[in-house]
Amino acid sequence: MHKAIIAAAVAVAGFSGSAALADGMKIGVSWASFQEERWKIDEAAMVAAIEAAGDTYVSADAQSSSTKQLADIEALIAQGVNALIINAWDKDAIGPAIEMAAAEGIPVVGYDRLIEDDRTFYLTFDNIGVGRIIAETVSAEVPEGNYAIIKGDPGDPNAGFLLQGMMEVIGDSVAAGKINIVGEAFSDSWKPENAQKNMEQILTANNNNVDAVLSQNDGMAGGVVAALSAQGLVIPVGGQDGDLAAINRVARGSQTVSVWKDSRQLGTAAGEIASALAAGTALDAIDGAVKFSGGEKGIEMNAILLAPTPLTRANLSVAIDAGHISKEQACEGAIAGVDGCN
Repeated sequence: MHKAIIAAAVAVAGFSGSAALADGMKIGVSWASFQEERWKIDEAAMVAAIEAAGDTYVSADAQSSSTKQLADIEALIAQGVNALIINAWDKDAIGPAIEMAAAEGIPVVGYDRLIEDDRTFYLTFDNIGVGRIIAETVSAEVPEGNYAIIKGDPGDPNAGFLLQGMMEVIGDSVAAGKINIVGEAFSDSWKPENAQKNMEQILTANNNNVDAVLSQNDGMAGGVVAALSAQGLVIPVGGQDGDLAAINRVARGSQTVSVWKDSRQLGTAAGEIASALAAGTALDAIDGAVKFSGGEKGIEMNAILLAPTPLTRANLSVAIDAGHISKEQACEGAIAGVDGCN
């Protein structure tokens, strides 16, 4: 049973409440940064699920700052939230926030980024699987040659999971000398401009002799494509997130695959899980929970890992039919033979 709590409109600067008054629990959400377009989609689904449970959504944006995120979470706890969803900016710096929540008996969902603590529920897409899909799709087009790997932020565990998945696919070919990794670089904050600089440096160092690129997300893939285009190069590039611009790049032929993690599924699941935890459900009693121990510390946690969808020229209609992107947006400038466009 939900406790009857009247949640007043939140007046604290930097926070937003989805409803002025609501009976039920209060779910606090701490976002790492709202710079990436996909978080808006996650949030809308999350709010809908939380409100469907009769609960109230309040949030804060850490704006790419670990210090602000800790202050945000402390403020959310002070507002009396009954559960927290944390999209961690830095996996190591988030520890004190988990201690604060635990001290108040507030359950935590680690959202899309691993917080390796068995007091949190881990919800994400299978990021090792995403890395595998990116590498499988690109290596099917270029089974041998010079590869560049453009990685995300070094403070985000997902960068490691994605690389693990990629190497599960191409590792043997690398060992056999069929694939030569001629450049590999982290891109701070997952920013496209940092990825573009990394790619430019790799191209310069190799006299443009690069045959394929494994990029760990779509924003960075955009930076990679910009660097390639400046040199008149079109080669297979993989990414993930289902960004609208990336889907159009797939249709245009400048990106090979965007692994779509339907943010609506993830946001909905987070809202449902947080509301259930707030109502007293145990971490291991969440419907669909499995045991996960793939973090660097090997800590066993309760988790749900959703399955992603690769978008290529062969199945682009999947995203169009789902309403994720319009045909006009997806297909502008499309090359011949793109599913859903021609």
